[in-house]
Amino acid sequence: QTMEYSAAVTYVESLGKFGIHLGMERIQGLTALLDHPERKIRTIHVTGTNGKGSVTTFLANMLQQAGKKVGSYTSPHFVRYNERICLNGEEISNEDFAAVTERTKAALDRFLAEGGEQPTQFEFITAMAFLYFAEKQVDYAVIEVGMGGLWDSTNIITPEVSVITNVTLEHTDRLGKTIEAIAAQKAGIIKPGVPVVTEAEGKALEVIRGTAEASHAPLYVYGDDFSTEELTSSMDAQTFLYRMGEKEMEVTIHLPGEHQILNGAAALAAAEILREKDGSIDEAAMLRGMDAARWPGRLERIHRNPDIILDGAHNPSGVTVLRKALDEYYPGARRIYVFGMMADKDVSQVSEILFRPEDTIYTVLAHEGDRSEKPEKLARRLHKNAVPMDDLTAAYRRAVQEAGPEDVVIVCGSLYLIGTFKELGLDR
Repeated sequence: QTMEYSAAVTYVESLGKFGIHLGMERIQGLTALLDHPERKIRTIHVTGTNGKGSVTTFLANMLQQAGKKVGSYTSPHFVRYNERICLNGEEISNEDFAAVTERTKAALDRFLAEGGEQPTQFEFITAMAFLYFAEKQVDYAVIEVGMGGLWDSTNIITPEVSVITNVTLEHTDRLGKTIEAIAAQKAGIIKPGVPVVTEAEGKALEVIRGTAEASHAPLYVYGDDFSTEELTSSMDAQTFLYRMGEKEMEVTIHLPGEHQILNGAAALAAAEILREKDGSIDEAAMLRGMDAARWPGRLERIHRNPDIILDGAHNPSGVTVLRKALDEYYPGARRIYVFGMMADKDVSQVSEILFRPEDTIYTVLAHEGDRSEKPEKLARRLHKNAVPMDDLTAAYRRAVQEAGPEDVVIVCGSLYLIGTFKELGLDR
């Protein structure tokens, strides 16, 4: 009796109760029983505090435009687990999802029977992704780290190139209290002799540099080894000059915000490194891939006049990026927020960065679950003229109704909130 998709989702869902436990022994045991699918594919590994998903999508698009069969593994998902495992930009089918779940579950059952420790949900999905990519015989799989790097279950790979976007304080309960401690976790993806590209700076860069030197891993640093110069920027498109050594390219991307120029540059540098080994990745394919890249839930505009933007930023560095983009693209517009956050996040710091005294804020529950901050409490914590709303749909309709054609409505505060919003079909 083969597993149905709904049963597969229920099973994967049920693994959520095992929480987050960083460490490698469970994923190693699980993939060993699957005959190490992660060793049968070429990979690119991407970590960082923010920008992992954008870099992953830039790279996957460039490789696909070069005629490659490309897997990408990202997290979290907005609506369906399938979103995390993609082949040439298409989500894994329900049929394949069920088949891969079934095979991975068989390995997990054996692992437990042999005395192994219960894997987490993320470890299980990671094993599923590797198995799927190996079965589909991808040319490359771009793998986004779940959390940190060193003890993340994706770290069983030896990639062609590693990318560390940036490093700021986040998940301090699990990754450490200082930039240096977090950078050490991220630098944990560096492998002996494998080139590393980074946008990190300051103390984080020192840690990454030290690790790269100890691992004899060539290091490419934004600002030193490759750089950018912004030419034009709007919500629709950005153009910039990318420079690496003697080389200069004029690049167009459709992910707004100046931080995406940095992420784009990191992806281009990684593609250049791959190109040295694989000549079929030509410049034209790189430019087409950059141009084709889209990434939902990050400054994602779903409507115009009024402009309606979805953004999943939930940590201080993420909302700094959102605030900068709003100041750049909507300097004079009235801002109306629909805002929901997880209770364990730094609400006061986030609100200080994001909101101006004159902004209108409707607080909502980010999603049904114990970790969501209650709208009333959230409104009180914002010290602004925030109005708590019981219902996301009602809050959103009210915000849109109040907005004039020149105004901007921003739905933000949590990736979970964006997921709930999409699940309700409000983005259509």
